[in-house]
Amino acid sequence: MYSKSQLALKWFQYYALASSGKGHGIHSPFVYELIREVFNDDRDYYAYKLIETVKKNMLQDHRVLDIHDLGAGSKKKTHSKKKISEIARNVVSDQKFGRLLFRLANFYRARLIMELGSSLGISTAYLASADAASRVVTMEGSPAIAGIAHENFQKLKLSNITQSTGDFETTLPEQIELNPTPDMVFIDGNHRKKPVLEYFEKFLNRISDSSLIIIHDIHWSREMEEAWETIQADPRVKMSIDIFSAGLVFFRNEFKVKQQFVIRF
Repeated sequence: MYSKSQLALKWFQYYALASSGKGHGIHSPFVYELIREVFNDDRDYYAYKLIETVKKNMLQDHRVLDIHDLGAGSKKKTHSKKKISEIARNVVSDQKFGRLLFRLANFYRARLIMELGSSLGISTAYLASADAASRVVTMEGSPAIAGIAHENFQKLKLSNITQSTGDFETTLPEQIELNPTPDMVFIDGNHRKKPVLEYFEKFLNRISDSSLIIIHDIHWSREMEEAWETIQADPRVKMSIDIFSAGLVFFRNEFKVKQQFVIRF
């Protein structure tokens, strides 16, 4: 992964290239609506406080977990044992991005959402809280971490979440077979180029014209940036949006010409 100084430089480069987060100068009605109705939606939704209280409590939870990490690791040096507070501080999605996941699921009325990489379940909770009638299938490699995520789902009384635990090479094909045509996919596991592209390809065989795939941490490392560049270039991708912390990928046939955007968020 990139160092803090490298990430800072990447962020400044992104900011210099990005279009206004207010939608000024955006000639795509679809993207303009996304910015106006989702990115800039500052309403205080009911679920935010509940989820963020759970995360706040985890920052004070010093229980030690025996971690089975099958991916590229966290944003800090990985260990075989970690405190929940450490994971919550260094790995769990930040508040701004978590709220965006909620709003995206809500705005696009996603009924089936699949998440690759549950971590402690905070991003899952944002996705599941957008609509109680939706169904979220979340996959996590570490049983210990998945167990804490389950605790959090119970605290939040979220009954629309299905958990799958184990190596993604096994669980992902199984869950895709069981859950065809997801409306939204959130890929946040195993931050390496080859696996990310393999996950993306597996989902591509099942999505619909209106599906949305979100890839987290696209500027986390050179490998992730290369994966993002490959995804953007895929002829099946009709539109991509880089918001630095993640990449949004759309497949709508209404977009006759491939479009790529970098938007300040």
